[in-house]
Amino acid sequence: MADSDVLSRALEAQAEPPLRQLPPGVAALLRELAAPPRLAAHLRLVHDVAGRLADWLAAYCPGLPFAREAVLFGAATHDVGKAVHTAELSGPGSAHEAAGREMLLAHGFTEEQARFAATHAGWAAPGISVEELLVSTADKVWKGKRVPELENLLVRRIAEAADTEPWAVFLDLDELLGRIADGADRRLAFQAAFPV
Repeated sequence: MADSDVLSRALEAQAEPPLRQLPPGVAALLRELAAPPRLAAHLRLVHDVAGRLADWLAAYCPGLPFAREAVLFGAATHDVGKAVHTAELSGPGSAHEAAGREMLLAHGFTEEQARFAATHAGWAAPGISVEELLVSTADKVWKGKRVPELENLLVRRIAEAADTEPWAVFLDLDELLGRIADGADRRLAFQAAFPV
């Protein structure tokens, strides 16, 4: 099977439960870059989880202004730099972060859109937005990984916006993240079905 066919499968294959499709501009970019199929599968998985988090947050705290579409775009592109730093698909490294930001800018995306590629691993930095915290959380929990420090930052932001106690937000967010984490084995199997 040709590489482009495998990439198309990663971008379009049905999964159980069903995955959201990547935004059209992102799918087109991945095709143009001839991105590794595993990267496309990973971006779809994180994008889907980010969508679940954004849907929950919009219903849970309607008074918290956040850019839902930015979260979805950020999750769909956060690791795009791994298209050129392919060793980071299966090993450690952070070179993909700055490379991804530059790649998105070079392809006509805005600074606002490109920021997620550079910030998704820097969630503890000052000035990180709720959108960036959601993308970072999705990038962890899709595979069942829970990061208490990251989750606590998100809890505090939501509690402030909802004018409620952090422990109450923690319980509700923890329940959601637990449900998402329960599906990690299926998501990991989906990603592993595609080559690096």
